[in-house]
Amino acid sequence: MADVNRGNRPLSPHLQVYRPQWTSMLSILNRITGVGMALGAVFIVWWLLAAATDAEYFEFVNGLLTSWLGSLIWIGLAWALSYHTLNGIRHLWWDTGNGFDLDQVELSGKVVVAASVVVTVLIVLIAG
Repeated sequence: MADVNRGNRPLSPHLQVYRPQWTSMLSILNRITGVGMALGAVFIVWWLLAAATDAEYFEFVNGLLTSWLGSLIWIGLAWALSYHTLNGIRHLWWDTGNGFDLDQVELSGKVVVAASVVVTVLIVLIAG
């Protein structure tokens, strides 16, 4: 049986040990945007249920979702959708076996982040 006395060392590499890398941060961001989009779907369902319930309740929910805070949430969701979609396209490109050189991985990540901001601005301008 192996010695279970590991001293004061962590059992596995920990965030305190490693410096965050661009690719790891983008991976975490991809997961966060996925959760954000799921929460956005809850807002849309809430709005649709309010529309199906009664006019007074719909006015309440619609007022919240079109307020300045609601607008900020919608802009955040537009960015999450843009980022998640563009990063998904990046992953599809990787699935073809391309873009795995470290400089290409970093460049494609930066392009995805920049393009997601541009797409979000376009969405806001068109929907605004």
